Amino acid sequence: MRKPAIPNNAPRNMLITGASRGIGRACALAFAKQGDRLTLAARSADGLAEVAEACKAQGAAEVVCLPADLALESAREACANQTGTIDILVNNAGAIRGGGLFDMVMEEWRDSWELKVFGYIHLCQLYGQMMRAAKSGIIVNIIGIAGVDLRPDYICGSAGNAALIAFTKALGAEMQKHDVRVFGINPSATDTDRVRSLYRQRAEAKFGDADRWQEMLDTDSLPFGRLKSADEVAALAALCCSDEVKYLSGTVIDMDGGASWI
Repeated sequence: MRKPAIPNNAPRNMLITGASRGIGRACALAFAKQGDRLTLAARSADGLAEVAEACKAQGAAEVVCLPADLALESAREACANQTGTIDILVNNAGAIRGGGLFDMVMEEWRDSWELKVFGYIHLCQLYGQMMRAAKSGIIVNIIGIAGVDLRPDYICGSAGNAALIAFTKALGAEMQKHDVRVFGINPSATDTDRVRSLYRQRAEAKFGDADRWQEMLDTDSLPFGRLKSADEVAALAALCCSDEVKYLSGTVIDMDGGASWI
């Protein structure tokens, strides 16, 4: 039997990973404004506490902080056990380091993929099973444009993101049979601490000086002459989770300002 639709304006239960900063934090605030019940997961307890207070101020119905290292399989399972069935999962946790193939040892590849790639897949499996049984739910995977715009100096991230793009499309095609939507967003470079860190790594590799990172950022070549904000990504995620776009599933939206065609 199909689960009745959530009444209009009723709080939805959701989990947002990597919620202590950047796009995850912006997503938490965007859904808080809609009055949803939020479980926020990240490694930093202090960071989560700050975001939780901001979410309450924005109107969240409830905020629960879940400090956890979601690179660990046991932590992901504990998270699912604690929250139980939810309405929306936003997979955002993950920080794959920059560098070329010969700049990283295999242990660094495995560590990077454990959180961003296997973490997403495992959480989709854990929560997807519950959503499938409930005949309701939405999974949002925040991935990254590097999975389409492949970069040799970010080869670990490009390969991981490309895998998640394929995974998201395939899972979305399957889960619509169970009234569950799955979609992804590929942000290009966004004005976050994470992106500044990547540019610092590239400046270190090119100039031997990480402090010259702004020289790696050619704003004249960027769409609209700037990096986009994390709030813009969050706004898209919130919009696509609305009842007005229920037919959206099995796709990944490239949010790059048209850079692919410049």
